[in-house]
Amino acid sequence: MRIADLEQTEGRVYPARRRTKNLVGGVSPIQAEHFSMGVVVLEPGGGQVPWHNQDQEEIYFILDGDGEMCLGDERQTVHAGQAAYIPPGIFHQLTNTSPTEPLRMLYCYGPAGDVAHWRQELAGTLPKAGVDAPPLPEGAAPQHTAPPADPD
Repeated sequence: MRIADLEQTEGRVYPARRRTKNLVGGVSPIQAEHFSMGVVVLEPGGGQVPWHNQDQEEIYFILDGDGEMCLGDERQTVHAGQAAYIPPGIFHQLTNTSPTEPLRMLYCYGPAGDVAHWRQELAGTLPKAGVDAPPLPEGAAPQHTAPPADPD
């Protein structure tokens, strides 16, 4: 039996101020062909899953906190207990709007596999909204595109 324990999973920290922990897929001991799943914590004051798209369809389920979800040309406030469906190929972004509390969410996408935005964010090469990608909806929190911090 393969078990992935959220408490024992360190996860990875990304420049846009979030920690992603894979439960199915990625570095998890559980691998599936048809989906990947994990938990993301967005830091208070703007932690983000930045503006990106991917080939898989996806669900974000907000476990704790409040945020702003952008999907294509739509922007909406989201909170704990809500799920947002993300069709394949559509640009999307989730930003923590609380100045003091983290936003925790569960993601599930399928089919399984790596998504380019993880590598792009770590390399500082995410497509920029309105330049290399469609613009964010009017009034949306800006996309985090800063390259990784210089270790010096």
